[in-house]
Amino acid sequence: MEDHDVDRCRSLTRRAFLRRSLAGASLGVCDAVRRVGANEEDGRPRVRIGLVTDLHYADKPAAGTRHYRETPAKFAEAARRFREENADLVVELGDLIDGSGSPEVESEYLKRIVKDVAAIPGRRRYVLGNHCVGSLTKPEFLRLVGQERSYDSFDLNGTHFIALDACFRADGQPYGRKNFDWKDSLVAPAEVQWLREDLRKTPHKSVVFIHQRLDVPPPHGVKNAPEVRKILEESRKVLLVLQGHSHQNDHKQLGGIHYVTLAAMVEGTGPENNAYALLDLFPGDAIRIRGFRRQKSYGPWPLERTSGIPSRDCVACAHDAKHRVSMEAATIASMPTLGCAE
Repeated sequence: MEDHDVDRCRSLTRRAFLRRSLAGASLGVCDAVRRVGANEEDGRPRVRIGLVTDLHYADKPAAGTRHYRETPAKFAEAARRFREENADLVVELGDLIDGSGSPEVESEYLKRIVKDVAAIPGRRRYVLGNHCVGSLTKPEFLRLVGQERSYDSFDLNGTHFIALDACFRADGQPYGRKNFDWKDSLVAPAEVQWLREDLRKTPHKSVVFIHQRLDVPPPHGVKNAPEVRKILEESRKVLLVLQGHSHQNDHKQLGGIHYVTLAAMVEGTGPENNAYALLDLFPGDAIRIRGFRRQKSYGPWPLERTSGIPSRDCVACAHDAKHRVSMEAATIASMPTLGCAE
């Protein structure tokens, strides 16, 4: 073989090596994201949940940006979407009604909007918000929505769901009959102990629902949020916390857990100012939140968690892949010719 043929062969060999390296690296980049896509293409997620929050329904004139009487029409749009997409469960994340100063009037508000929620096929779960128990007591609210407990847990298609109640004062007393300041929110000690035990027992990855926020300090955050977050993180089972209360879209990631705050349905006039979402949970603990109207979308998040720490995002994965190929390419110059035919 002539010298120039050897050089050409070595060049071809190096190019082939680089092509193989790049192809292999590409296969490794965000493989978890592609798995989410494959699950979507295969059809339905493992669990699909309709999400609404801060409906603040009341038969009274608008106040500022809150248009109370428009809630039924806005909710009807969300309900149609939930039916069309066959949601397994509808979760209302608190402040279903607004205040009137009268338990009798607020009971009528609650009966009116619960009728619409109850018309959706499948399961329903109401999370208590501070406006739910302004004039009403917790037992009164729970009786009217047909729910036994203000906090509890349940399993659905291989995922564990936890609904928390932060409508307690700092002294542990439950909200009711205007006995509280909305900025004074607590997950009560007995509930904290229950949560720790509930997470210890479940074998499943978990999603948490709560009205007041666990990812920010007061006034919109729960006073003992750091204690609650510590329990969630140490369990290594919690994937996602869904919240309302502050009326604005928000997302934070703390301790390997996603905290998503949903936009309030009551804010703004007209259908363009509606806000609701669908949560999809796929095999492999991947999560996608599809927002509608003013509600933002989040994910999909591939959560390959082995120690409470989520996997890196696509940008980091791509950077690592290119770095790996660069390191491999740097060694090619010293490689011998790999069997080029004469």
